[in-house]
Amino acid sequence: MSRWRPSPLLYASAAVHAGAAACALLRPSSWGWALAAVAANHGVLAGAGLWPRSSLLGPNWTRLPDSSGAAVAITIDDGPDPEVTPQVLSLLERSGARATFFCVGERVLRHPGLAQEIVARGHSIENHSQRHRHNFSLLGYSRMHAEITRAQDSIERVTGSPPRFFRAPAGLRNPFLDPVLTHMGLQLASWTRRGFDTVNRDTEAVYRRLADPLRAGDILLMHDGNAARGRSGVPVVLEVLPRLLDALRERSLQPITLRAALA
Repeated sequence: MSRWRPSPLLYASAAVHAGAAACALLRPSSWGWALAAVAANHGVLAGAGLWPRSSLLGPNWTRLPDSSGAAVAITIDDGPDPEVTPQVLSLLERSGARATFFCVGERVLRHPGLAQEIVARGHSIENHSQRHRHNFSLLGYSRMHAEITRAQDSIERVTGSPPRFFRAPAGLRNPFLDPVLTHMGLQLASWTRRGFDTVNRDTEAVYRRLADPLRAGDILLMHDGNAARGRSGVPVVLEVLPRLLDALRERSLQPITLRAALA
């Protein structure tokens, strides 16, 4: 088990709190300034948690390591979904691409055969929490640890392989997440770009957000669960993914799993 080391921001936050307490005790008339400093510090911490690509609260993959060469990672969140996921798997197989599925633990338990098929086709399943709670970033250490542990157990029980990465619901987190992940040996991963394909029905706009431009090392985010539907009624991911795979092939970029990049 790795030893947790607070990020520089958390060290600075502790210093602000200690300084504010000292000022309030030694100079009671300054308590207003001390309170303002603490409030401003909490605002910075909240902002860091609301910025999914931030590394201010701890290590966070927003790109693949340089050692990955001409590779990108396609990551697909919120599944498995019995309608969409099988079609996503077919599109990936047609292109010989590998992807990382950040799955919700309770959905893995609900569709175990589909989760096993994801792994059998050469993709990896990682931890996206047990229930994808909208208030995940407001949880304390114990409840956050329980939510991630339950998903870890659910996925390993079904697939036989424990996740090695974690992605927070909507990418939102708080300072408790990094010590939880360190304790569990999990690496936080966010993304380089996302298409907002759970809310945007414009497939062209989603594609442009993901593909303009494409570079080696990109981590791209799409969704098979909670997928928005385009004007044709087809889930957006199913219309965008074929174009994205073609664009990667034209640029000689190989889609790999995050685990392959970790290795």
